[in-house]
Amino acid sequence: MSHWIDRIPSSLIMESLRLMRVDRPIGTWLLMWPSLWGLIAAQPGVLNWPLLLIFIVGAFIMRSAGCVINDIADRKFDPHVARTKDRPLAAGRISLTSAVILLVLLLFIAFMLAMQLNIFALKLCFGGAFLAVTYPFTKRYIQLPQFYMGAAFGWGVIIAWGAAAQSVTTEAWIIFAATLTWAAGYDTIYAMIDREDDLKIGVKSTAILFGRFDLFAVGLLYILTLALLAWAGFRLNLFVLFNLALLLAGIQMAWQIWNIRDYPKEKFLETFLSNKWVGLIIFCGFLLGGV
Repeated sequence: MSHWIDRIPSSLIMESLRLMRVDRPIGTWLLMWPSLWGLIAAQPGVLNWPLLLIFIVGAFIMRSAGCVINDIADRKFDPHVARTKDRPLAAGRISLTSAVILLVLLLFIAFMLAMQLNIFALKLCFGGAFLAVTYPFTKRYIQLPQFYMGAAFGWGVIIAWGAAAQSVTTEAWIIFAATLTWAAGYDTIYAMIDREDDLKIGVKSTAILFGRFDLFAVGLLYILTLALLAWAGFRLNLFVLFNLALLLAGIQMAWQIWNIRDYPKEKFLETFLSNKWVGLIIFCGFLLGGV
């Protein structure tokens, strides 16, 4: 199925957008939702439109930068993995120099966005940048890179909370922990796609670590996510509508595990992608629960 990117006449622009995964926006959704959870939860019932716009655009820019960093770090691994061998760097359709220039540009834009926040939140952005830059290298050295990715994605909660409230409370850290376990769960499902290739090339993942207990582990991670969010909601005095949202999110999570119970390879990606709806449901819970 063709994408509008395919119709761009400049090959450099086209491959740069592919390198940023503009044609595959799921990462932007998964990075954006926790940030918006934090933004709304820090000021229940309030929609701060300027900050909302900054974090939506920021999620797109930082996710794009993360993809570029990832492909630079994995340029020698990707050609040996079926799912990634056709990526621009792995296939040689864009040079390493062009990728580095693109990365610098994206990080500059991200810095300009961060400069629009208060000083407290701006300082927190450096922690997020560190997590984003170092995450792609973790799969070589630790058995739980999915948890590190969860921390990188969850840090958006901390920055958003700091931007809205100029402080970070216990509730923010609880939601951060919920993002970490949620991301570890859905990214374990994603890692199942590459498990055989990862074993061959020596890349580590929770899908490999959990082995035959992978779906059980994902289920536990999802239950922990819902429990942490329920705890945060209780502390924030979010009750009926928020808990209804958690129930709906839990049903969706249960469907995910059921959908891949027999390990059909063609359903792993579909199941992983459905997490954008989990994020949306929980966002609605935070938004409406504070009304």
